Amino acid sequence: MKRLYLVEPVVALSAFSSSLIYPLVQQYIYRRLWLQLTNTTYPISSNSSRCAPSNSSSNQTDFHKEVQKQASLFSMYSELLSTIPSLIVTLLLVAYSDRGGRKITIIMPLIGSLIYASSFLTVSFFELNIYLLIGSSFLSSLFGGLGTFLGGCYAYIADLCKNERQRTLRMAGVDMMSGLLSGVAAISTGYFLRAAGFNWPFLTSLLCQCLTLLYAIFILEETVKAPNEGDIFDESTRRHALKFLVCGVYQTFSGLSSKCKILLALMMFIFTSFSFAFIGGISLVTLYELNKPLCWNEVLIGYGSALSTTVSLISFAGVAALTYCRVPQLLIVLLGILSVASGMILMSFAKTTVLMFIVNIPMLLSNMPFPVLRSMMSKNISKSEHGALFACFSFLEILTINVSFGVFNSIYAATVAWYPGFVFSLSAGLCFIPLSWNMVIIVTFSALFLFSF
Repeated sequence: MKRLYLVEPVVALSAFSSSLIYPLVQQYIYRRLWLQLTNTTYPISSNSSRCAPSNSSSNQTDFHKEVQKQASLFSMYSELLSTIPSLIVTLLLVAYSDRGGRKITIIMPLIGSLIYASSFLTVSFFELNIYLLIGSSFLSSLFGGLGTFLGGCYAYIADLCKNERQRTLRMAGVDMMSGLLSGVAAISTGYFLRAAGFNWPFLTSLLCQCLTLLYAIFILEETVKAPNEGDIFDESTRRHALKFLVCGVYQTFSGLSSKCKILLALMMFIFTSFSFAFIGGISLVTLYELNKPLCWNEVLIGYGSALSTTVSLISFAGVAALTYCRVPQLLIVLLGILSVASGMILMSFAKTTVLMFIVNIPMLLSNMPFPVLRSMMSKNISKSEHGALFACFSFLEILTINVSFGVFNSIYAATVAWYPGFVFSLSAGLCFIPLSWNMVIIVTFSALFLFSF
């Protein structure tokens, strides 16, 4: 079978299968907690809103607040329990990919995703205790996770690209493909759920995960030349591999100049602080949509999630156009951060369905900082050390994402009763931290450029 150097289908299929169930995960947990806490059936309506006038009693309002609180805490426990193993595996596997090959960082997380999807199907089909899902989240994290998968994919792309422009566009293309397929999957989940319940979407996601895994194993070509089979069993080779596995990240950064180290540190800080603010706020959108006064049903939630397609396409087009026009990359990052901050401010005051959809307009450029910052950091690192760079990068990214989930979910649980949109205002405020540091770098480089003449 002919092998290909195309990692984009892996990212696209993985995003599609994950997005088939991701919008349903919080809804499934929400409905099970509703049944458990209220001993009443979950209110399902074919209208755009589940909040009928008859549900406006104080008793129903208390039910919604309590279920919202418990659902957010459930998500926090699940994320925090899976954080440590995922971080360790990400750091070791992606760093080791410089020697052992990139495919291991792609295949292992896909196996973990397969376990995670299987557990949701099992719990849903047999109506088992939903807290088993926390255990399955921990088990799947032992195979890596999203950070391992993306770190491996971006290192794979960096191996193939010859210049910075090509690397930036291809990394942006990966983000675009991920958002596009996620939107296609998300828009169908509401109708899928209404027509067939939770089991069929979970089963479809499981089958897509199997297809993705088969592609990664049998079709995707390796970019890193593996050591000869006879050398693998050589004692000195094993010691060197173990040493590189533990010290690869340190060795990569210790060989850089002071200027390069400072620049990489600043860009990583911008990336992690921006991810903390953006991911933390966006992770609670589904819970916010389920709550009053929006009270969206599964179809509207699917449409809302599908708007990520537009965001991904416009962000990719923005990166491509601005890169073609030779706009400085730090300015592209600046525009993306401002896009997120303005969208989050508007979302914090969104009380109607129309306004909630309008929120996506100022956020159309929100994905631009991610591929640009990845490309900027990888250009100063040799090809043989891309794995170590993205190992450190993915480690910080997954740590930031999991901590942001825990922090924002706990804050949402504490503030949902008096101001549900507070977390989005907080997210917008935190965006000014990476924004200010980005401005510092721009001003510093501009000053150095002027003084060089």
